[in-house]
Amino acid sequence: MITASTAHDVRLVLTTCGEAEASELARRLLEERLVACVSAFPVVSHYRWEGELREDREVQLLLKTSRENLQPLLDNLAQTHPYALPERLVLQADAAGDYGRWLQTEVH
Repeated sequence: MITASTAHDVRLVLTTCGEAEASELARRLLEERLVACVSAFPVVSHYRWEGELREDREVQLLLKTSRENLQPLLDNLAQTHPYALPERLVLQADAAGDYGRWLQTEVH
């Protein structure tokens, strides 16, 4: 049974990038142990940029990390992301049981 006492405090960070950069970005963040897992979803983004409406095919990355690793991950994205203004949305979540323990061991 999963209870609050078996849940682990984690952070989910959303960012988007071009299709060509998604795998490279995910692999680098995993190699640097800033994230435990990255899920990638193809999306079409609609937004205003520099006064123009845009529509682009992108990849939405869901980056899973620990509370302690959040700031180093955000700093890394700010410095190395291929976009001039990368999306960095942070969600607080609880990872249950064995998955939560695994996530905590994969990042440092």
